[in-house]
Amino acid sequence: MFTNRGAAAVANAQADKDASDSVILPFTTGTTYKVRLKSVEDSVEYFCYGMYGKVNSFVPKAPAERNAKGFITSNPTVWDKAATLLYEEANAAKTAGDEAGAEALRKEAYLFKGKPKYLVAFVNLENGEYGVVDLTPKQAAGVFATIQKYAKKLDKLAFELAKTGSSTNTVVSLSPLLDLDEDLTDAERANFSKAGELEPFDFAQFETCLYVADEAEQVKNLVIAGFDIARLGLSIGASAPSSAPAADVTPIPTDSDAPPVNF
Repeated sequence: MFTNRGAAAVANAQADKDASDSVILPFTTGTTYKVRLKSVEDSVEYFCYGMYGKVNSFVPKAPAERNAKGFITSNPTVWDKAATLLYEEANAAKTAGDEAGAEALRKEAYLFKGKPKYLVAFVNLENGEYGVVDLTPKQAAGVFATIQKYAKKLDKLAFELAKTGSSTNTVVSLSPLLDLDEDLTDAERANFSKAGELEPFDFAQFETCLYVADEAEQVKNLVIAGFDIARLGLSIGASAPSSAPAADVTPIPTDSDAPPVNF
């Protein structure tokens, strides 16, 4: 049960574990950051899994391979297989004329699907260090549009990144601050200047922002989410059948603001 005792336990507790500090920043409604953008390229897309109120958000250790449109082409995760099974049952219910049952199954299937999300990096002018926020596709689209619009002036402009509203009315905005003397404090102006000397953002830092789950944990999470894993030929401690078909399911559009990733 105990791995160290006495002086060894104290030494181990005080030792540098070489753990990478996460650069993710809290970005709840009402949050505002003043930022400098170093590049139009400092962002990544990923597919997030989880179930609000039951399973904290995660990314698979071995993610599914997807095409440019986000459809799975191979290596589906157990969560993808669960979603596929439910979508197939929804199609069968629709064919049988049970539209209400089909709709209920489609909604359930959507809960198990991987949803695209985006991590965007910038320099936080409060401390002059890199930070990252996590955005839904709808939120990211507006932010990326602003970045592209001012792409040639990123070294001259500071921006205000803000999140307002709630639920389906949540809005994320990125607005240029046109007068640095009026809109920034002395410390923020100093950090804006120093940001020009920073090394380019290291994309490896994006990996510190996400919780990674291996297949065994994903199976346990399916049970927690209420899915009968026996329907996939699984049991706790067993691996997913390698012969299970890959999913290629048309995404169901949604404008809802997904719950935040839990880190």
